[in-house]
Amino acid sequence: MSDFEIDWDREARTGVAEAVLCDGKTVAQIAAILEATGPRRMFLTRLSEEAHAALPDAVRTGLEYDPLSRTAVHGGPAGTLVDGPVVVCAGTSDLPVAREASRALVFAGYAAPVIADVGVAGLWRLMARLPEIRTHRVVIAVAGMEGALFSVLSGLVAAPVIAVPTSVGYGVATGGRAALSSALASCAAGLVTVNIDNGFGAATAAIRLLRAMDAPH
Repeated sequence: MSDFEIDWDREARTGVAEAVLCDGKTVAQIAAILEATGPRRMFLTRLSEEAHAALPDAVRTGLEYDPLSRTAVHGGPAGTLVDGPVVVCAGTSDLPVAREASRALVFAGYAAPVIADVGVAGLWRLMARLPEIRTHRVVIAVAGMEGALFSVLSGLVAAPVIAVPTSVGYGVATGGRAALSSALASCAAGLVTVNIDNGFGAATAAIRLLRAMDAPH
């Protein structure tokens, strides 16, 4: 008897496809899941470089792997992309989480450009990119340290902003708790927050928002 069961009906039920969290799974378990997937498409998160390298050749060669975000796509690209959210991150150190969000969105068929290194320590960098950011219907903001980007950005755009605190930081910012608290305590009304380092969760929230916006009324 298998120790996993793939939820192929999830996308029809919720609008968001099944994905595989590789963290905590053995290489053998990941390989078995991919073998059971066959030619169908699957998105994998938290796939370490070591686990990726240890996969059997027949499985590994079928993956499009990104070591920065530790994500992989099985079954090929989504095809033509439609306009999607913009992913804005405070610093280069936040890029792994930002890339996870962007790649999850691309897997689902949405273009998701990443605007990086626009943290509020140099506010002019964010202001210079603000016209571009404002062209998107949903914004995903990714930041560690004190998470100031969340409130600032949410106060400057009309689009829904999804905050993703990251574990980037040291001292009182260690582990992302300060950034999470900053997002939750923000005075920018309407800012919503996902868990620390949860780029995939932010992407799926954005997908649900966009599909609700586009649904016939």
